[in-house]
Amino acid sequence: MSKKLTYSIGELAREFDVTTRTIRFYEDQGLVTPQRRGQTRVYTPADRVTLKLILRGKRLGFSLAESKELIRMYQPQGDNRSQLLALQGKIHQRRAQLEQQLRDIQVMQRELDDAEQRCLDALHDLETQ
Repeated sequence: MSKKLTYSIGELAREFDVTTRTIRFYEDQGLVTPQRRGQTRVYTPADRVTLKLILRGKRLGFSLAESKELIRMYQPQGDNRSQLLALQGKIHQRRAQLEQQLRDIQVMQRELDDAEQRCLDALHDLETQ
């Protein structure tokens, strides 16, 4: 099976389940740079990979700026050590944020449980009067 040399905006939108508007937004941000054939945008395999990385970063909770930073660090002929270390650092940061959010949610759940129990106790007291 041969690899495609170019992609239309519609093909990429369908493949990644995003709107064409989303892809145009990433183009406006300078993340993908399609060629033009008249009014038609023509995306390369590199644009496709970039789009895939942006969407993966989004799923992991990275901001667009963070994804952009990581993508720009990529060096096709290099060992990409600095990119990998930066990614690892961002993963650790994101994990720490999620762990803090989980602790905050657990505290909130306990507070809700306590408030609900106070309501139940007060209702019970009203019924027994």
